[in-house]
Amino acid sequence: MPKVVVVGGGWSGCAAALAAKKAGAEVVLLERTDMLLGTGLVGGIMRNNGRFTAAEEMIAMGAGELFQVTDAVARHKNVEFPGHKHATLYDVAKVEPAVRRILAEAGVEVHTRSRVRDIEMEGNRITAVITDNDEKFYGDVFVECTGTAGPQSNCTKYGNGCAMCIIRCPSYGGRVSIAAKAGVKEMMAKKADGTYGAMSGSCKLLKESLSQEIVDKLNSTGVAVIPVPEEVREDENILTKKACQQYALKEFIENVVLLDTGHAKLMAPYFPLDQLRRIPGFENARFEDPYAGNIGNSIRYMAMSPRDNNLKTLGVENLFCGGEKAGPLVGHTEAICTGTLAGANAVRYAAGVSLVEIPTDLAVGDAIAYVNEQMKTEEGISKKYTFSGSVYFERMKHLGLYTTDIEEIRNRVRKVGMIDFFNRKVI
Repeated sequence: MPKVVVVGGGWSGCAAALAAKKAGAEVVLLERTDMLLGTGLVGGIMRNNGRFTAAEEMIAMGAGELFQVTDAVARHKNVEFPGHKHATLYDVAKVEPAVRRILAEAGVEVHTRSRVRDIEMEGNRITAVITDNDEKFYGDVFVECTGTAGPQSNCTKYGNGCAMCIIRCPSYGGRVSIAAKAGVKEMMAKKADGTYGAMSGSCKLLKESLSQEIVDKLNSTGVAVIPVPEEVREDENILTKKACQQYALKEFIENVVLLDTGHAKLMAPYFPLDQLRRIPGFENARFEDPYAGNIGNSIRYMAMSPRDNNLKTLGVENLFCGGEKAGPLVGHTEAICTGTLAGANAVRYAAGVSLVEIPTDLAVGDAIAYVNEQMKTEEGISKKYTFSGSVYFERMKHLGLYTTDIEEIRNRVRKVGMIDFFNRKVI
């Protein structure tokens, strides 16, 4: 039985590990911190706009477990907020243990507090990864889902300093790129102004620090939109700094938009605390993540791997990539989609079976292929792509790929021969 080693336990890594296990491999998942899901621990938004279509495509293709777990721990469903429809808001406190149970039941071997610091190679093949604990994990094929944020030096150089965020570089060590260790020249995304990186798009407030009126609104509807007095508004240039360009709308400058994910998710990359507390209902507001919410958020998209549409990393014989490593596709849904394909293809590679691309007749396949082309261009590398808004959602609508009709989505998947594909054993 071939062995797949997945490095990085965010949404993408969990998806890759699960897909590889279902395909028949022995799977080890290595996570740098003490918890899985990475930014999924503070995210919480699923199924908004075109993400509904993508999620249902993946469910039809047999990769529904992680979408179904977020549905199961949802605090609110079918939520609308500026620019977004039919969103599901999952509970950020309940989701990680639920995902762990799914991986354990599938038989994935999970190691937390296992930061990979180095690799061993023979020729153009990785043979093992080495952790800070000096443990060595051998594998036939590797999947890199280490993300593109951190270490601290990147947030200092390209942002406003270490944001003391959920990525927790000071506690567990910064991200180490497997592809870079193997000699791959990786890519850095740019903002619209030409500077490198993109800032994570939201903060988390302690719900109990807000007025009772706001808390009641969040608990009952999942959303609170509070107008911001002109003298307190942030500069509109803040919108261009965000990785999450689907939220780069003037409504997010003119209002404080809060979503209930257990905490109060503030849809801005940062907001000076003294100004925030001048807004009625926020007099006692406190940031929960990042702790440096007053000055900024983590810097992402600093180390994307060149790859093909099978999600095989170019330049290394036995390395695949998912999540942000695979390009500027933003979001949990996007990470699950790319991680699933990377994990499935890793097993196919190890078994000597032809690799697969998800057909571009499906939104997931089109996004993977389209972003791969765009990230090779100067203009394309300066944009961010997501099923839920901005450039790619507009493309989805233009191509007729966006729909909330589940039966229509299943018919599309059936037409391209991908029904239950990720449930099929390769070995």
